[in-house]
Amino acid sequence: MTTHATGPLAGLTWLKRGINLGRHNARAVFGGAAILMFLWLVPSVVQLMLMAMLRPGPMGASIIGVVTTLLAIGLLPPLVGGYLRLIDASENGQPATAGDIFAPFRHGGDARRLISFGAIMLVSSLILFAVLLEFFGEGIAEWFTKIMTLSQQTGGQLDPSQVPEAPEGLGRLIGLGSIAFLLFGSVWAIGFGQVALGRQRVRTAIADGIMGTLKNMLPLLFAAIVVALAFLPLGLVLGLVFKVLEVGGSLIHPVFGAALLLLANVAFMVVMYVVMFGVMYHLWRDVCGATQAQGDRPPPPSNTNNHQIEL
Repeated sequence: MTTHATGPLAGLTWLKRGINLGRHNARAVFGGAAILMFLWLVPSVVQLMLMAMLRPGPMGASIIGVVTTLLAIGLLPPLVGGYLRLIDASENGQPATAGDIFAPFRHGGDARRLISFGAIMLVSSLILFAVLLEFFGEGIAEWFTKIMTLSQQTGGQLDPSQVPEAPEGLGRLIGLGSIAFLLFGSVWAIGFGQVALGRQRVRTAIADGIMGTLKNMLPLLFAAIVVALAFLPLGLVLGLVFKVLEVGGSLIHPVFGAALLLLANVAFMVVMYVVMFGVMYHLWRDVCGATQAQGDRPPPPSNTNNHQIEL
């Protein structure tokens, strides 16, 4: 399967399709996103519980961190793969239910390939972070260590006057890191789509992810700029809506206000999951589909069952 180059405005199309996702089968798409969101929290919750119960030292905390990371690697990639297939079925008018996100774990599923891809990309992201820190992060590790030490000493209540001055290269590292991880995220999205939907081998999927990203750097960067510019006004509007819900509910009862705020935040996170994976799906479909970007035309049938599953 070859990768395609898309137009510079293709990123806006991916965003629009991600926002519109669910119109064909809202129950499955939003229900699957809710399940995925809650299960995504499981490794973190397990880690917090173990830390609270065992109160380990530095070595024990590291072991707990490794164990919960392995749990995340074994749990999340198959769930994401199942959710992408749910989206694919919904977008192509095929029957789908929220429980389809568990399909890769069932007999005959391909959870192993999804886990392998997820593990490789996790290690690659850590290597990328280490390289950026080594070449562009002089003094930042020490600065961060000082802040963490102060935070532990003050119980998390940092006095701004005590915070050491940030190193000069922090802004440069953040800028380069943002671009690097945007492109890395594109490699992950395209490659994961190739494994989950294109049924490609892991190494082939990674190669497709790299080539697809290189061919589509302009629309990716343009989409990232649009999201960054929309973040502030969207955040202000959402903050106002959440505050109105909390205050209005509190007029009835403080617990009711808190419950409304919690439900609003959960609903917002579910919507963000739908949009995020919807953008990921449509990025993969336009870059690796049978034709180039399809605009608003109905999507062609996916090639989910046309390839032999191989590791």
